[in-house]
Parts: sequence; C-alpha cells; structure tokens
Amino acid sequence: MSEAASIRSTAARRATPPAPPPALLPSLAPLLHEWLPRQRWFAGKGRPVTGFSLVAATELLPARGGSGAGASGAPGLLHLLVSVQQPAGPTHGPPAPPVADCYQLLLGVRSALPPRLAQALIGHVQEGPLAGLTVYDALLDPRLAGLLLERLRNTGAPGALRFERDPSVEIPPGLTPRPLGAEQSNSSLVYGDSFILKVFRRVSPGSNPDLELPLALAHKGCDRVPAPVAWYEADNADDPYEPYTLGVLQPFLRGSEDGWQRALRALAVGNDFTADAQALGRATAEVHTALAGALPTVTLRRQQTELLAAAMTERLDAAAQAVPALVPYVPALRTAFDAFAARGRAGRAWPAQRVHGDLHLGQTLRAPGGEWSVIDFEGEPSRPLTERRRPQPVVRDVAGMLRSFDYAARSHQPWNAEWATRCRDAFCAGYAKASGTDPREEPELLRAYETDKAVYEVLYEARHRPDWLPVPLAAIHRLASSTSPPLGSPRNSSPAPATDRTPGPTP
Repeated sequence: MSEAASIRSTAARRATPPAPPPALLPSLAPLLHEWLPRQRWFAGKGRPVTGFSLVAATELLPARGGSGAGASGAPGLLHLLVSVQQPAGPTHGPPAPPVADCYQLLLGVRSALPPRLAQALIGHVQEGPLAGLTVYDALLDPRLAGLLLERLRNTGAPGALRFERDPSVEIPPGLTPRPLGAEQSNSSLVYGDSFILKVFRRVSPGSNPDLELPLALAHKGCDRVPAPVAWYEADNADDPYEPYTLGVLQPFLRGSEDGWQRALRALAVGNDFTADAQALGRATAEVHTALAGALPTVTLRRQQTELLAAAMTERLDAAAQAVPALVPYVPALRTAFDAFAARGRAGRAWPAQRVHGDLHLGQTLRAPGGEWSVIDFEGEPSRPLTERRRPQPVVRDVAGMLRSFDYAARSHQPWNAEWATRCRDAFCAGYAKASGTDPREEPELLRAYETDKAVYEVLYEARHRPDWLPVPLAAIHRLASSTSPPLGSPRNSSPAPATDRTPGPTP
C-alpha cells in the first residue's frame, strides 16, 4: 500500500469528529452573505447567494464567548468548510437546478479587532456560540497565519483536518508570514522568504492536481517543479478515500522572476526573448516526460477524440451565449473542432497523459541562474476537478503557452507581432529538441486546442477583465478567418492587427 493510501486508510478508520454547535453557521450566515461575494476568489459573482450548509468545522485555537480566548483579547482560529448555494447560470434549455460550491474559510475570532487588522474584518456576530465577538480573515493576522504553519510543522489530525509533511525537509519555527499580494482564485502566504503556502478557497473532493502532480514529479526526481514540503486535507464524509485538498506548502523561489514580467520587460526595452522561450519549451517538455513516467497514460482513439471535440464545441456554444461578441465567429470556429474529430474518425490516435492544464508565462519562474521552473498545477479552477485530473494531449499546455506569448506581445504598443511569432517558434523548437516531438507537426490538434483556449479566455475576460477582452477576440478573429495551421507553425500567416487597450497576463 502506498504512503498516501495508508494515510487515507487510517483516516477512514478515525473516529468521527465532534459535531459543531448547531447555531454556529446560522449566526455567521448574515456576515458571510455580505463578505463572500466581495472576495476575489469567490467563483459565484453575479448570482445571488441563496443558502449555506456546513460541511465541516474545526477549532484550531479555542474561540468562545465569555471567559474564552476570543473574549480575553487573544485570537481564536476557526476552520470551516461551507457549502454555498446559488442559482445556476444561464443555459440553452430549461432552467438548471441550483448549484453548490464548497469554500474553505479560516476565521479569526477576537473580542475586538485591532486597527492593524481593520481590512480583515468580516463582521460582528450577534447571536449563537460566538455572540459578541468579531470574526475576520485569519490569513491576514500574522499570529494566526503563524499558527497554521505550526500545524504543518508538527502534523496531526485535529477534528476533520489532517496535516502532513515531508519529514526530510526542515521547516524552522517562527517564520514571519506575509500575504502574497497577487491573489487570484486562491490565497497565498509567504513564510520568511523560505516557503509559500497556497490555501485553496473553492475545494472539491479528490486530490488537487497542485498537490498530486508536484508530489509525483518529486518522486521522479524532476527538479523543474518545487516539491511539496507539507500539506493539509479534510476528511470527506461521503468517501474517505477522496479527501478535500486544502493547502500545499512549497519552497519559495526567492529572487526568481515570473515569465510574464520578464517577457514584458524584454518587450519594453526591445530585447529578444527567443532564448528564454526556447528554454521554456525545454522545461515544459521535461515536465511532460516526467509526468508520463510517473502517472498512467492512455491513447485517445476515435470515440475519445469525438468526445473531446464535442466538449470543445459545447464550451464554444456556452461562451457565445454569455459573450455576444463571439457569436459571429461560432460557425468558423467549429471547423477547428470538426477537423480534430475528423482526424480521429480517419484512424488517427494521440497519446494522452497528465498535464499542467493552465500553462502560461505567469505560471513559470526564472531563477537568477537562468533555470526555469513551472508552478501552479491546479489547472483552470473553473473546470470540474474530475476534468482537470483527466489525461490529455500535451499540446493543451503548448497551446496555452502560445496564447500567452500573444498576450504579452499585445501588451506592447505598437503591437509586436514578429516578437510573438519568434517566441512561439522558439518555444516549439525547444520543446521538440527535449521531447523528440514537434507540436507543430499536428496542426489540426494544435489549432483545436488553441481555439478552445481562446474561447476560454474570451469568457474569462468578459467576466473579470472586460478591458482586456479585445486580446482574445483578436485571436478568435484570426482563428475563424483562416484554416491554416495555428500560431507557432512556420506555415501560419500573420495575425490580425491588435485592437486591445490594456491587456494583462493570460488568465
């Protein structure tokens, strides 16, 4: 039995943790109803919150009314998994049933909030077991963020939670925590410039790829990805072998520069980026090779290819319904997916394996010595966990990086189309040299995945960054206007002129 399986088998035999006070969630619900939709990581923006249910509650530091720690001025720490009910988004057919997403909340509890923590305020509890106390975002409190690291250092299984670590790596006590400013779909804390903890906010049963894949790569000796040092999970009452992954602690690559910022800097001063792009291609190929050796691979034949193409078409139709600017391009874009399916019907088969799933320049880090690392293996957070863990052609990651070069080029005025073309070719050349396979030799496959990625970008930008919507729409225009091979192919024509104003990193 593997180490992970042994841990989960032990978890399955553990006693059921004590139930939280029944009045806990009702007393917090009015505060969460106002606070949750304002958070950057809340996925249900634009839809009303209709209800809450408590999945699990664990008191990591006592926080009671009366004479408890919270009332004495010292903070308490409460860990919650809360299911948030909302109506489904628009659909083609009859109204869909309501949806529920599970969120991880770390709540600090104090009798009064000091001014330095004012920005962390969630609200004042009026009734229930925390009546008269103040609750706030615990990750913004250095004392409570430090307690979370201590839990990871010492391991254990309080309540429904389970803290694990790699015993071969030393985690010093007392490292000063600080929130990482660039908060997206999760929250991150840096401890003493030595470690970074990613706290997953929207969670699902099953191993998160951001833990699963780096662990697998570490076991294969792949040094392109920082190995997990510690992590924590929550038991799943419905299936003890599919726990919730809640957080991962990894080495903090101090002094590294992310690929997006480095590319923008090169554009700003007119520097060539092809050497970096080629090195990124090699790094990506090395990660793919290690993943193929660490985890099972499959072969996509006719049926699987047709299902993939159908899913891409469904995503296109759904995106067009949400973003009217996409509608005129739909018939032409479908031809990319039809051509992909036709190759499968003609007998073409493709290898598939675990991949990064959301690769772009912002998911890479260059060390001062020039070596590139790949980070953030969670995949696209908006997609179901089962889909993100599914084996896929490696060209999915290649297409993501090709789109990212386009994003970077369009951030520079005037738009530097030649810069993007050189970077795409260099990346593919580096990938081919390290893997023995040139992704440009499968134009139908690459065009389908690049189109699918551009459709995703259109939907993302329309929802979150409308000023940047012209960036993926320009790619949509090109992909719909030509049946030639995709960007990155030596046979491709130049893209359409840019119309964007203030583009940003690939979502």
